[in-house]
Amino acid sequence: MPEQDAPQIYLVTPPEFDLGTFPARLTQVLEAEPVACLRLSLATRDEDRLMRAADAVREVAHQFDVALVIDTHVVLSQRLGLDGVHLTDGARSVRDARKALGPDAIVGAYCGQSRHEGMNAGEAGADYISFGPVAGALGDGAIAGDDLFTWWSQMIELPVVAEGGLTEERIRALAPITDFFAVGEEIWSTEDALASLRRLRAAML
Repeated sequence: MPEQDAPQIYLVTPPEFDLGTFPARLTQVLEAEPVACLRLSLATRDEDRLMRAADAVREVAHQFDVALVIDTHVVLSQRLGLDGVHLTDGARSVRDARKALGPDAIVGAYCGQSRHEGMNAGEAGADYISFGPVAGALGDGAIAGDDLFTWWSQMIELPVVAEGGLTEERIRALAPITDFFAVGEEIWSTEDALASLRRLRAAML
C-alpha cells in the first residue's frame, strides 16, 4: 500500500460477547465506518460457542461485504465457510493453514515484535503480518516499536497490521508506516463503540 493511502480498519471482536446484543453493536459500526476485515477473537475454546458466535458475526459481516477470519481455528474456518484464519504463533502454522484452506483464503500471522518471524511467515504464504503490542505491553514489557514498522514499510511489500494498546497518539505516529490498525477492545470496552472508533479513525487520516 502506498504511504499516501490512509491505513484501513481491521476490526477485532471482544474476547467475550453476548450473542443477543453484540450483532447489533457490530452492525452499527459497520454501517457507519469502512472496515477492511473482521476477526472473530474469542477467549473461549468451546467449539459450540465459537460456532454460534461465528454464525452470528458472519451474518453481519457479509451483509456489509466484510471478510471474516477466525483466530487460530483452521478447521472451524473451513467448516463454517469463513474467509480465513488469523494465526497467533508466528510463522509456525502458516504453511499448513495455507495448504488446508487453499490459495484464496486469508491467512494472517501475528508475529509479536519479530521482524525475522514476520519474514518467515510471509515466505510461508501469509497474506499479512501483524505486529504488537504497540504500547502498554504486559508481561515482558516488549513492544513493537516505530522502527519495526518503518523498516517493514520500506523493505517488505506484504501488508502489515499494528495491534495492541492503540491510542490516538500511537495511531498518529504509526499511520504513515502501517497498512491496517487492528481495533478491538479499544472501542468495545467503551459505552459508545462507534464514537470511539471515529476518534481513532480520525487519527489515521
